Amino acid sequence: MDLYEYQARDVFEKYGVPVLAGIVADTPEEVRAAAEKIGGVVVVKAQVKTGGRGKAGGVKVAKTPDEAYEAAKAILGLDIKGHIVKRVMVAQGARIAEEFYFSVLLDRANRSYLSLCSVEGGMEIEELAVERPEALARVEVNPLTGIDKEKAVEIARAAKFPEDLVEKVADVFVKLFDVYKGEDATLVEVNPLVRTEEGDIIALDGKVTLDDNASEIRHPEHEELEDKDAADPLEAKAKKSGLNYVKLDGEVGIIGNGAGLVMSTLDVVAYAGENHNGVKPANFLDIGGGASAEVMANGLDVILGDPQVKSVFVNVFGGITACDAVANGIKGALETLGSAASKPLVVRLDGNRVEEGRAILAEYAHPLVTLAATMDEGADKAAELANA
Repeated sequence: MDLYEYQARDVFEKYGVPVLAGIVADTPEEVRAAAEKIGGVVVVKAQVKTGGRGKAGGVKVAKTPDEAYEAAKAILGLDIKGHIVKRVMVAQGARIAEEFYFSVLLDRANRSYLSLCSVEGGMEIEELAVERPEALARVEVNPLTGIDKEKAVEIARAAKFPEDLVEKVADVFVKLFDVYKGEDATLVEVNPLVRTEEGDIIALDGKVTLDDNASEIRHPEHEELEDKDAADPLEAKAKKSGLNYVKLDGEVGIIGNGAGLVMSTLDVVAYAGENHNGVKPANFLDIGGGASAEVMANGLDVILGDPQVKSVFVNVFGGITACDAVANGIKGALETLGSAASKPLVVRLDGNRVEEGRAILAEYAHPLVTLAATMDEGADKAAELANA
């Protein structure tokens, strides 16, 4: 789950990361009141979960409450890369002397953490990473030891901070890692981290991504941070049913048991779709080990609720849950859904009790169900039906 900037600011403050005052507002009138409360120069900042706000006109400096009011009128309702601004944060202004960049993230390829840091922060950090990668220090962080003061100093020196700033920024790096570890994040980023003219190190902007896998057990309070209005309704529905679902942009709905099998199915469907007018997978849906009628019905209900879906490919390998149980699950799901099941299903079963499973579906003879002997055959048929 990605946090809005104002949420990241609040989390930073909780862990002692130096931040400036910030007030969330939904209307120009609320923005004016917030500017009056903070006093002095403020910055009105669009709250959207995407980058490039400054270039899109979503960040404006206001010297008076009336200027803040006008800035809010210009920003609220703005379309920034497909994200409509519905809320802004009124942030205390700062006299910036220098801008830096810092982040710590999950490095999946190396099964470790990685810190990225530069003395050249700001809006052009993406271009900097591409055009002058040597200006962005990359320091591996051991997950067992994290970022203590010694490691933080190493990161600051690798990023070529002036020696008189190394200790000050290192203290902030340690606190930012406390956020990363304490909140079970996969990304904590500050751009810019600034030195003010008064000599203070301040996190002016923050981006935090939380690991959803930690939320239910370790951080139930994270549910309060979720923007339910902005959530995809199908993903929300799947989550409520305990399904592992991610919506994609294609036309072939995918149901499988096991993340590895589902990922392979996505690849095979995408490949088959090249021969059928370029159709693509519409989702990732892992129903896990238990393919009961209820679980299958919930999965089909979610997928069939996507208007982009033209066909569904059910690809299940019978293991602990045998294929005859899966077949009965599909049969029960179709009976449960009734007329709501209106799109063709291609079913490929393999593994434990596969012959019994296929026999159940063959005898059921539902007009929407087509049996496939192999994954390749099933993917091709599903792509063909979606294209038709």
